[in-house]
Amino acid sequence: MTAPIDTANGLAERFNDRGYLVFDSALPATAIAGIREAAARIVSEFDIEQHRSVFSTGDRDRGRDRYFMESAEAVHCFLEEDALDANGNLTCPRERAINKIGHALHDLVPEFGTFCRLPVFGDILRALGMSEPRLWQTMYIFKQPRIGGEVRWHQDASYLATRPPAVVGFWVAVEDAHRDNGCLWVQPGGHRGPLREIYEVDRTTLAGELRTLSDQAWPGPDEAVALEVPAGSIIVFSDLMPHYSSRNRSNRSRQAFTLHFAPATAHWSEANWLQRPTLPPFEPG
Repeated sequence: MTAPIDTANGLAERFNDRGYLVFDSALPATAIAGIREAAARIVSEFDIEQHRSVFSTGDRDRGRDRYFMESAEAVHCFLEEDALDANGNLTCPRERAINKIGHALHDLVPEFGTFCRLPVFGDILRALGMSEPRLWQTMYIFKQPRIGGEVRWHQDASYLATRPPAVVGFWVAVEDAHRDNGCLWVQPGGHRGPLREIYEVDRTTLAGELRTLSDQAWPGPDEAVALEVPAGSIIVFSDLMPHYSSRNRSNRSRQAFTLHFAPATAHWSEANWLQRPTLPPFEPG
């Protein structure tokens, strides 16, 4: 059963104060099942032999390869780091080998396009004051059992930069998320701190560089809060919010779907890795 969302009771104020919002069980099971089935179909059709590009979630500054760059306007699968052995052979079944799918699911896969236009997303965006949103990217993340990699502390504005910083991220729990299978951790109020890093890409060479902008330390254990949520929940956070997820050391996956919106009035950096020359208009539900 879904929980009602009150978008009229100080939602923007709470978001601006904490930097994030949590809506438990906000989405119906049928909607979650629809995107889960669509993701499984994409994986079943993925040619692993042809595409062995590994998305390294632990690497600070390795340039994204062309396969990654081209995923901005496509639907590409990325393998887990530990999914291949030294000889390039799979170490697990195909369905356990995929780290994520990205990054134009909402434009190219009907089930995801329908999901992203559910009224709940539009209601939250309007409550936060984003009247003309642009949906720049979507990702389906598997966080596979045992081999699902750590995603270190970071801020989305380091990779999806706008002027002014204005990207809002939506993290949808496709499965229950707990500490043992790699739930999100955030630093309440941490969005009021500086942007610590910026990742920029040379469009000529496709080489990327992650530069340090601030020496402010990432949150310590006493500053971080684990966001353990049931399937169907939505976490919304600022692009300056520090967040992190640990390696999945459990026997259960922790599948999630993410959406990143920015207002039409914000300037999208030409140095961002993700560029959408053909970004279509987005009409929220």
